[in-house]
Amino acid sequence: MTRTAKAEISDQFELFLPYIADMPLRDQREMMERPFFSLAKSKRVKPIDYVSPDGKAWVHVSANPDYGMATIWDADILIYCASVLADMARRGLNDIPRKLHLMPYDLLRAIHRPTTGRAYELLGQSLDRLVATTIKTNIRAENRREATFSWLDGWTQLVDERTERSRGMTIELSNWFYEGVLMQGGVLSIDRAYFDLTGGRERWLYKVARKHAGGAGEGGFAISMPTLFEKSGAEGQYRRFKFELAKIAERDPLPGYTIELEQAEGKKEPALRMRRRKDAPAVAPATASRSPANAPARTGPEEAVEAVDASMLIRRSVASLSARAGAGEISDATFATLRAECPGWDYQTLHQDFKAWIGGDAERTPVNYQKAFIGFVRRFHDKNKHQL
Repeated sequence: MTRTAKAEISDQFELFLPYIADMPLRDQREMMERPFFSLAKSKRVKPIDYVSPDGKAWVHVSANPDYGMATIWDADILIYCASVLADMARRGLNDIPRKLHLMPYDLLRAIHRPTTGRAYELLGQSLDRLVATTIKTNIRAENRREATFSWLDGWTQLVDERTERSRGMTIELSNWFYEGVLMQGGVLSIDRAYFDLTGGRERWLYKVARKHAGGAGEGGFAISMPTLFEKSGAEGQYRRFKFELAKIAERDPLPGYTIELEQAEGKKEPALRMRRRKDAPAVAPATASRSPANAPARTGPEEAVEAVDASMLIRRSVASLSARAGAGEISDATFATLRAECPGWDYQTLHQDFKAWIGGDAERTPVNYQKAFIGFVRRFHDKNKHQL
């Protein structure tokens, strides 16, 4: 397994990925209902074994005892990567890379995580679990009996050998995940509020609701509780699982979807019904990703995607920009300018240097914080660009 290591940047990774604060988020469709991840924050080493009710699909997930199984919170990293790949495909890029170069700060902000030192440490642990977890499945195994893979083939922290400054990191996606994102109908849009769900079961239920109830009409989608338990891969007893889901249904916390328990006549066990909320954005047809010529098109309600409320995104962006600009933080527009004019640097480290420089003399307090920081980075870039 690839561990964190120092490495010099190569020309292959000179282009930084964009910060996707307002980019529509995408999740890989086949991963949204099967038990691919642990739903608990505590370390899990017990494997997941799942067979679909019709016996046609199966999943086996095994954990490395040193790291534990990848969790549904670790999967946020994969959502970020899927969103970037889907956006590249939408823009018609010819060569979409499987190895991505990104800045940890951008990733953490995009998935609603803090950017403290502890958060960076936890990010490294998440990446290790995504590399160490092994999946065997016949889902999309094509002519093979099964596909065996880890979520990531490796990750590397990039450090400038001369200055010891961080140059971001590379994440190499598994071929199974990469192909799944880019195939026809391979991704579904998700609500950004998904990242604010704190419980593993709530997060998994949102994925199931998004996949099955997203285009199911007013009646929504119902699934029996025992089947839902098997699909979750959750540890513990079914009785406990049913009790916890009943409590979640009472709170009804899922963004864009409502859930409720119902007892069908003649059935011993209840079912969970999932419906789109009436005030949720309208469902639009799925946008096609790149797909191999021999890959069958996938259609149906689960492939429908939510339309992006552009006006809401603009309002949020403007409000966020105004708040950050007045608090000595760097705006998204400033980041975009720096990536275009001075690519390749760790802007957060430079920002800390900039704040320290300002703090050394009260007369250095800028009238326009954003412009002053851009000028600071430009001067640094002009002086040190020969080191890139």
